[in-house]
Amino acid sequence: MDLNSTHSNNTTIPVNGTIPVSSTLATSTTPFENPLPANTSGDRKPIALWPGMYHSPVTTALWEARTKIFERLLDPPRDAPPQSELLTKTPSQSRTSILYNFSSDFVLREQYRDPWNDVRIGKLLEDLDALAGTISVKIVLKKPISVDIDLTIVGSVIWVGRSSIEIQLEVTQSKRENSDSDSVVLTANFIFVARDSETGKAAPVNRLSPETAREKLLYEQAEARNNLKKRKRVGEKKDHENAEEKKLRDLLAEGRIFCDMPALADRDSILLRDTSLENSLICHPQQRNIHGRIFGGFLMNRAFELAFSTAYAFAGLVPYFLEVDHVDFLRPVDVGDFLRLKSCVLYTELHDPDQPLINVEVVAHVTRPELRSSEVSNTFHFTFTVRPEAKAMKNGFKLRNVVPTTEEEARRILERIDADNLNEFFRT
Repeated sequence: MDLNSTHSNNTTIPVNGTIPVSSTLATSTTPFENPLPANTSGDRKPIALWPGMYHSPVTTALWEARTKIFERLLDPPRDAPPQSELLTKTPSQSRTSILYNFSSDFVLREQYRDPWNDVRIGKLLEDLDALAGTISVKIVLKKPISVDIDLTIVGSVIWVGRSSIEIQLEVTQSKRENSDSDSVVLTANFIFVARDSETGKAAPVNRLSPETAREKLLYEQAEARNNLKKRKRVGEKKDHENAEEKKLRDLLAEGRIFCDMPALADRDSILLRDTSLENSLICHPQQRNIHGRIFGGFLMNRAFELAFSTAYAFAGLVPYFLEVDHVDFLRPVDVGDFLRLKSCVLYTELHDPDQPLINVEVVAHVTRPELRSSEVSNTFHFTFTVRPEAKAMKNGFKLRNVVPTTEEEARRILERIDADNLNEFFRT
């Protein structure tokens, strides 16, 4: 049974403890008692040559921890249950913790620092994906994350269906240096599906038995989200078709004015197509996971950097990240693929002047020029606002409304707004 999606290094480490992270440039010491020796011969490669070793210190730490798991798989205990036998486990059995020693490891701190002395969110997304694995993602930044104070990621399975698993990660940081009280600065929910390694079809997974009151609450919330999504898939949207069509017409009305009578168009609005940016890359072997696919975390990192740039160019001020609203992994991305990332500001929310919202969509296309083909591999949705201090520096700051010109653009906007409203419903 393969519990990994096609994009990510999706193995949750069943280690009930904290995995310390060292900077990848610091080689004098290692936080692990029995790392795989660098001079091993035969079929087993040195850790430094394993897939996924060119990303972040967390990926390195995870791979070193996983060597012990791989060794147990090669020589399992005699009393171990067969692979085909499903078990019932508790959330605590899957709980894993990652510690970033920012306060004492200067090199590690520099690897994660952004220009504003906060943690680089793109690299953190890559680490979260490495720890959890993804098919769909929901990430919320609750507070600014300082790069000078130690950071901890704790993750565990909170819900399982027949073949799907939801993992929740919490990033915690002390309110200040030398403080004993930690606060949650970011939460992330990852969902992935178990696939049978031979047939490729969905495969059943072990049951989950929550024990504590918090574990039971998280399980019930995840169950409610899953049930609501199922109800929407089986036809609830038909009851709202007329209302949706009216919203669609209203969205397109202003766009037609831009196209047909540009002199009369609202100067506080801008066409969606005029907010777009794009970049391209070739996917290299150093970006692959254990299955030979490109890391989902690497894709999230690149998509975030493009989304940040898009929001920056649109607002004219430094953006402040709030949420990864949703990520879809639609098809695998392979080594050697020509990947094109296209972004746009999908819509803005301006009703709260203190925190205007910028929703940025990034779509990844695997392009094959020799075949004259291009397929969507991933979609990413990020929400930004602007830093309060930046607004104070620019008098008269105002975000513009984004206007679609095609029905396809209008439908993408409405689908995203509906999804965001659903997420807001669960948060309240």
